[in-house]
Amino acid sequence: MSSEENIAVIVLAAGGSTRLGRPKQLVEFKGETLLEHTMHEVDGLGFQTKILVLGSKNEEIQSRIDPKSFKMVVNMDWEQGMASSIKVGLEAAITEENGLNHVLFLVSDQPFLERANLIKLVNTQLTKNPKATYSQYGENIGVPAIFDKAVFPLLLNLKGDEGAKKLIHLEDFKYCTEVFKKGGFDVDTEEDVQQLKQMEV
Repeated sequence: MSSEENIAVIVLAAGGSTRLGRPKQLVEFKGETLLEHTMHEVDGLGFQTKILVLGSKNEEIQSRIDPKSFKMVVNMDWEQGMASSIKVGLEAAITEENGLNHVLFLVSDQPFLERANLIKLVNTQLTKNPKATYSQYGENIGVPAIFDKAVFPLLLNLKGDEGAKKLIHLEDFKYCTEVFKKGGFDVDTEEDVQQLKQMEV
């Protein structure tokens, strides 16, 4: 993907995995951790600015992964919720790249993410010019999602556990979606981990 498009990628991986009881970022699937899988799918797509936001257990996670071309930042306020990680990641991306036009957010626990999902999101965003393009799985929409720079102030003003999905309820917030068939499968519990292991074959 062209570097001229000025798109930054932010992987949100700061959560405490309270329901699982251990870092979901380090759950292994098909020979690599879920976080590594997410980073691998981003690598090779030509993005110049790539930010990894860690928080809970950040030292343990850093000891287990190779950040490669990602800049790691730590959200010390990760317990305040998703909005704090969005803010830390976006501020880091803006600092890294002047003239940033779009930001693409991912999370670290979608084992079925593929590069094709990201390419579709970016293409839709750049050709239709909405304020955002979200992934759609079933009745839900969510991440990965890409946002125009006009939305940056709204993202920075999110609070607590508010995610960027909240923005779709704003008046005049034009957005698009792209189907991500298995995007709704994430890893929150030990049962999810066991189910994932059965899908490795």
